[in-house]
Amino acid sequence: MSSPDPMSRLQALATISIAVAAFVLALKYAAYHATGSIALYSDALESIINLVTACAALYAIRVSQRPADSDHPYGHHKAEYFSAVAEGALIIVAAVTILRESYYGLLNPVLLDAPLEGLALNGFASAVNAAWSVVLTREGRRRRSPALAADGRHLMTDVVTSVSVIVGLALAFATGWAILDPLLAALVAVNIVWSGWQLVRESVGGLMDEAVPSDALDRIRGLIAQFADGALEAHDLRTRNAGRRTFIDFHLVVPGTMSVSTAHGICDSIERALRAEVGDALITIHVEPEEKAKHQGIVVL
Repeated sequence: MSSPDPMSRLQALATISIAVAAFVLALKYAAYHATGSIALYSDALESIINLVTACAALYAIRVSQRPADSDHPYGHHKAEYFSAVAEGALIIVAAVTILRESYYGLLNPVLLDAPLEGLALNGFASAVNAAWSVVLTREGRRRRSPALAADGRHLMTDVVTSVSVIVGLALAFATGWAILDPLLAALVAVNIVWSGWQLVRESVGGLMDEAVPSDALDRIRGLIAQFADGALEAHDLRTRNAGRRTFIDFHLVVPGTMSVSTAHGICDSIERALRAEVGDALITIHVEPEEKAKHQGIVVL
């Protein structure tokens, strides 16, 4: 029995995210409606952002799965980064809206209505978000999907925020300090801004062709040294990530008397090892004769 298509799995996860976001939004809005809490309103507003970005993530994943064409010979893998940038921007817009509501709440603080019912609804919504966040973060990393991973991290930030709101509102109800409600909403807004900034920063790194992490680069260098038997050295190694695909290119120095067929065989051996380690990789190797050696870079073992 064949395993499911990884690309279909990504789209299925993104589609489920839309349903989860809509369900959580309904629960959080019901909690806000029952209590009139500005803090719960801010939590519900963030869930609207979750719903919008879940839709954007699904679209970005579909675009990223399109094969390379004449206009995009390296594929459409970077499309998912645009989704994550858009999510970060929308999060910041939501934070500004929450700060505005917090300001008016501080001017006229009021005690909550039906706090226990509202907090219970919000708690259940947070539990749903937490469970789905774990799934999205794990699958996003496993399948190297920036859109899913960003969605998962944002949901976990939402969970932490929601738990803080629940604890704070319970304290406000117990003490009668109505001002805690708008203060909590303001803290939620600050946390949301930080989350949005992190998403934008990471996504811009992908759009700017940031190199692979240092530990991954060390493994790539080690595999080249191990599987380039017969070559002399490798230099000018460059890497970058584009969504799920990793691009690797370098120069491989071989003896000048080596045949093209033998040099090609060494390149094949290196490529097999790198793809086994990295996964979806586009590898470009420029073969050079020994007089082009720089005596630096990767020494073949």
